[in-house]
Amino acid sequence: MDSPHRSTAHRLPFRDPALPGDKRVDDLLGRLTLDERIALLHQYGPAVERLGIAAFRTGTEALHGVSLQGEATVFPQAVGLGATWDEDLVREVAEAVSVELRAFHHHRPTANVVGANSLQAWAPVVNLLRDPRWGRNEEGYSEDPVHTARLGTAYCRGLAGDHPTYLRAAGLLKHFLAYNNEDDRSVTSSGLRPRVLREYDLAAFRPVVASGAATGAMAAYNLVNGRPCHVSPLLEELRGWAVPTGHELFVVSDAEAPFNLVEHEHYFDDHAQGHGAALKAGIDSFTDQNEDSRITVGRLREALERGLIDETDIDRAVRRQLQLRFRLGEFDPDLDPYAGIGPEVIDSPEHRALALRAATESVVLLKNDGLLPFRTDRTPRIAVIGPLADAVYEDWSSGTLPYRVGVASGLRATAPDVVTVEGLDRIALRSRTTGEPLGATAYDVAEWGDGVLTLRDATTGRYLTRTDDDSLAADHEMIKSWFVDERFLLEPDPHGDADTVLLRNVRTGRYAAVDPADGRATVTADTPREAERWQRELLRDGRAEARSAAAAADVAVVVLGNHPLINGRETEDRTGTALPATQEALLREVAAVRPETALVVMSSYPYALDWADEHLPAVVWTSHGGQETGRALAAVLLGEADPAGRLPQTWYRGDDELPPRLDYDVIKAGWTYQYHREAPLYAFGHGLSYTDFTYGDLRLSASTIGQDGELDATVTLSNTGTRSGSEVVQLYVRAVDARYEAPRLKLSGFRKVRLEPGERREVAFRLPAEQLAHWDVATGAFTVDPGAYEVLVGRSAQHVVLAAPLTVTGPAPEPRRVVDRRTAAADFDDYTDVTLVDATRTAGDAVTPADPTRPATVLFRSVDLSGAARFEAEVAREDTRPGEEARLEVRAGDRLLAEIAVPVTGSRYTWTSVTADVGTVADGGGVHDLRLTLHGALRLASYRFDSRAGHAQGDEADA
Repeated sequence: MDSPHRSTAHRLPFRDPALPGDKRVDDLLGRLTLDERIALLHQYGPAVERLGIAAFRTGTEALHGVSLQGEATVFPQAVGLGATWDEDLVREVAEAVSVELRAFHHHRPTANVVGANSLQAWAPVVNLLRDPRWGRNEEGYSEDPVHTARLGTAYCRGLAGDHPTYLRAAGLLKHFLAYNNEDDRSVTSSGLRPRVLREYDLAAFRPVVASGAATGAMAAYNLVNGRPCHVSPLLEELRGWAVPTGHELFVVSDAEAPFNLVEHEHYFDDHAQGHGAALKAGIDSFTDQNEDSRITVGRLREALERGLIDETDIDRAVRRQLQLRFRLGEFDPDLDPYAGIGPEVIDSPEHRALALRAATESVVLLKNDGLLPFRTDRTPRIAVIGPLADAVYEDWSSGTLPYRVGVASGLRATAPDVVTVEGLDRIALRSRTTGEPLGATAYDVAEWGDGVLTLRDATTGRYLTRTDDDSLAADHEMIKSWFVDERFLLEPDPHGDADTVLLRNVRTGRYAAVDPADGRATVTADTPREAERWQRELLRDGRAEARSAAAAADVAVVVLGNHPLINGRETEDRTGTALPATQEALLREVAAVRPETALVVMSSYPYALDWADEHLPAVVWTSHGGQETGRALAAVLLGEADPAGRLPQTWYRGDDELPPRLDYDVIKAGWTYQYHREAPLYAFGHGLSYTDFTYGDLRLSASTIGQDGELDATVTLSNTGTRSGSEVVQLYVRAVDARYEAPRLKLSGFRKVRLEPGERREVAFRLPAEQLAHWDVATGAFTVDPGAYEVLVGRSAQHVVLAAPLTVTGPAPEPRRVVDRRTAAADFDDYTDVTLVDATRTAGDAVTPADPTRPATVLFRSVDLSGAARFEAEVAREDTRPGEEARLEVRAGDRLLAEIAVPVTGSRYTWTSVTADVGTVADGGGVHDLRLTLHGALRLASYRFDSRAGHAQGDEADA
């Protein structure tokens, strides 16, 4: 029998589906007490029993399957979905994920047995894959904003469903903004000058939000231009893009990020300030302190009591949460079209088939000199070799695999004779103290880069791990935990022979020691001197076994790559792009005895495969493709399926020195296909087919358009080969002789097309002039310059096959106006040795020398200084280097206009104006390149030139 509270609640206006949604939200919000509203600001919002409202929690990880909740269909990693270049397929995958999420919500307990599994899906990730060393590379779709935005939109639409009122699941975009490094992620600042911000990082988020497909966003751990993302004014700009859709974005914090504002970033003095600032900036839900909401609620209440926030701030955030909950059907269970989804959909036959199709479509053929596809009638024996020969791993974002099919198993199901060899050394580690082998067993040793090893018990198949009491035990069937204690190093004994090693745990940095009394091994030694000496005994030579298997086979398939939880994962970036040394050595030894060797790379990220590309006849890449990985690869290797994937990011050469990982300026640093100056090993968009495609007859509907015009580009694609296949038609544009540093080319559109032998098809693209735009720092807006452009069709960013000229007409850009107006220092055209920082804690950017001992310069091109009489700059300076001077140097071309001493203002946020007369510039007048050079530890937020009239008015005002 219903309680009186519940019976009454069901008659309240917010329960009436006939009322407009805003009226229902207003009614419910007005019935909640202040305490109830504050409580809803935590990730785990409590039930309000008097109103019949259930508990609510934000967030279920659902990047390529329902994650961390038990068995669920596991699709390819997001970077693998990116490799499909197929929006329809990505949408289908998201539909399947959201259907399973509904089943988990209604029929499965949460992992922590608190509340129900959330229907807010913390996916997709639309951070761009700028640096292939990023530890979370597998979570993104692409290095390109157009590609990423289109697949992100498709994924969000698949999650949401097609009902006009109710959502099947609510997609949330991660991680806002410019988050592409793991090392020290909570304290590093991503420097984004306006062009990079607008043309690159925001360009991946904006189309998804503006489409109405995304319902929310998660703020990132990092800072941007010195300000934490959780208090960024860009959050409100992000929200503004959703306004035309009629729905507001619901923004959540990342886990423990509100805590970081004080404890790690030291951005605020106390947590009430930090939480209050985050709420006012636009954080609607605080993911902090796990399930315990008391601390967060207490901090927000303190912020309210101290006047740092008011009830309007609280109501605004709660309103956004309630709007989402209404859209998810929580208050209309009888009308919710998705309420009847049952548990039978989880890992259903239909979803298994979709997982196989997605994994197959994501396979990329990087090189093929005719070895592939294998013909089983001509290759009776296939040797599958390598540490990933038959392995299928889960990553942190995947669900529990309901089953797994590895490469060898997939081939064995079709090919008549398949042998499998991992190529791993089997060793025993014998204690010098006791003479006994560690764990009384032998271990198969795999290396995952930088010498980091896993040791797997040769008898049980379980991994050696450091347990909570620092003992060593081989008791983990798989590696999947936040803290990975299965990583070890075997270091040479500095005072022993070549076979004597020290065993070191990577996570703790401590060495294994042995108690001579009971022989117990523990990871407790802080120094090599205290560590146990182990005799490394080779029981099986993995490379010799691999050579033997390869020599006895007709072809070899060497499967190499990464473990998703080791050396490149959340919290840990890679140090480089080379294959693990032992994997590279294994590959070379196999190829030496079996030239007919195909390399299959199964990885979360690109590798430098220079040797393989030069010496092997075939190279294939797949991400960790989920439960059907092996069947998908077998279908491609045996020719049952055409390799339809294309690379979603650049694979650089091994000798190509990458920019520093914290250099987020893709333009100046030369990141991605748009700006990288050296030819890559494998280009963005690259991928081969088993059939032949030819392109022809690129036509533009107009050869000249205005700055707000548009045109149609049409190209004919033909399958001139003997079998069906898929091609990704890629349309690029580039500016010719641009006045700014333009991309080498940039993706404008793409279309995946499947053709039968002999079939041809016209592929058309609509090209609005805005796709030729760049962010004009002089006007603070996107601008299409008049002039010459090219429209390009390519097989990849490096392989352009057709080009057509295009002219844009319109007025020429005017010189930058700086007289009698404020110009932000961050709106420069170029710079040297400058760092972007926050002007205040709430808004604005400034520049400062990257190293105060070296001068730093910002350049403003084509500045009209006509009539300038006085220069004024907005500066701040902390007294961090007592006794040292700071000054600002102003030059027009080569002419020194002024040198101005900058006083100590007392704080980096205490700003003052410094001025100097520049009357001589008026004599020359005209247009100049303006250089402002900062000497010493100062910050520059803006500058202006006053005319004689403006100067005189200012003097009168001062008087």
